[in-house]
Amino acid sequence: MLSPQDQLTELVRALETDQHVFATDPLLITEKLQIEDGTPIQKLHRRASRIDSNGALARVLSKIDSRIKGIMIVMSVVWCISGFLGLFTLLQSNVVNFFYVLVCLLGFHTIMLVGWLAMTFVSRDQQSPSWFASFVSPSYLIRGKDDVTKAAVDLYERQLQHSGMRWYLGRFSHQLWLATLTGMLLAIIFLLVVRQYSFSWESTLLSDQALVSLTQILGWLPSMVGFGVPDSEAIAQSRLVTDAMPLSVARQWAGLLIGSLLMYGIVPRAIAWAFCALMFRRKKMRLDIKQPYYQKILNFWQRQVVDADDFTEAPAPIAPKATVSAGKKLVALLEYPSDQDKWWQSGLDNSNHGFENSSEIENFGVVDDRDDMARLKNYLDAHPVQVLLGIHSNALPDRGTLRKLDQIATHAKDGLIVQLLGDNSASGLFDVHTNDEPLDKQAVRYQQWQTALSARKIGLVDSSAQ
Repeated sequence: MLSPQDQLTELVRALETDQHVFATDPLLITEKLQIEDGTPIQKLHRRASRIDSNGALARVLSKIDSRIKGIMIVMSVVWCISGFLGLFTLLQSNVVNFFYVLVCLLGFHTIMLVGWLAMTFVSRDQQSPSWFASFVSPSYLIRGKDDVTKAAVDLYERQLQHSGMRWYLGRFSHQLWLATLTGMLLAIIFLLVVRQYSFSWESTLLSDQALVSLTQILGWLPSMVGFGVPDSEAIAQSRLVTDAMPLSVARQWAGLLIGSLLMYGIVPRAIAWAFCALMFRRKKMRLDIKQPYYQKILNFWQRQVVDADDFTEAPAPIAPKATVSAGKKLVALLEYPSDQDKWWQSGLDNSNHGFENSSEIENFGVVDDRDDMARLKNYLDAHPVQVLLGIHSNALPDRGTLRKLDQIATHAKDGLIVQLLGDNSASGLFDVHTNDEPLDKQAVRYQQWQTALSARKIGLVDSSAQ
């Protein structure tokens, strides 16, 4: 899995590639981060966090992650309870066959552990099993048809197919085995506290001496960590026991049972779990900053003047000069109102642009929400007019605003021209020298609009016309 910061960064990349409209404009955030310090990864993380200023993307990722982890916790609890109940059912008799109980405890567990070790060394670079990816698929855990949810689900499903996820699966399977063995251990301790058991052994194929030797070998490791194990005399006394046995001998067999469960069950499984966790961390997915999307951002941040004498700055894009048609005009304001009644006169005088007859001008007002856009497009489809669009200096050239601009340009049969307006109603123009904002910020905003209009070949009213 990617780290939470990497996940957010990747989700921003996927959404921006699909033209998603964020809470904060990515272009402005990218420009501000150009002068900030930090490694490329740190700045990409910072950029993603600022773009997700309202936390909507992070909440979706957190919801998916918490539900996957919740399923694993619930399954671990269920496995623990099943282990407890299974052993509780097995130890209902006061006289139990020691080796039968031990095989029930550790037989299948040992076979599975040995099989996992064999598969681990045989297929080291194997991809994660597809059944696991489908089992914890986020598409089953979260419902939503919005762009953010779909992109987050795709991101998690791509992570589940990564080769390092096989170690994640191994860690999860060992976690379930540990939960089962822990439930068994709790059941053994509980039953040994409240009941007195007698332990016996018997065999049809193995000799008595073979079982005595097997018991002594089995008790070597538990005795190394302090568990009591039966001696030769206690082992001999326990053959074919059908009634209560001395308490001291029963305690030795109980110590061997608990010690065997710990040393041959829980400890090896815990080591396997730790190994998978370590390998998963080493094989963990990393943010691939070599992708063209990230390289474009990093190249922009690294762009600087090395030597002023050798540096030739590329000319900034300039919007084409507006050409006013002779027919009827429609004037409208984009998103922000103007405090001047006939704001268009500040940029277009009578002699140069032919606005002598005010009846030829249709004042549409402010175009802001979807209803305004629908009403304007319907009007433009029915009337061949040239549109003069007034854009206030507070309007950002973000995707939402530019999308409205493109729609108006598409429906304007006689063309679209733009006039940039400022806060000073006396001049009416986007005046970078009189606006209250800092000079460099106004200039950057003005150039952003120049670049956007130039790319769309939309004419800009020349401020020198007034």
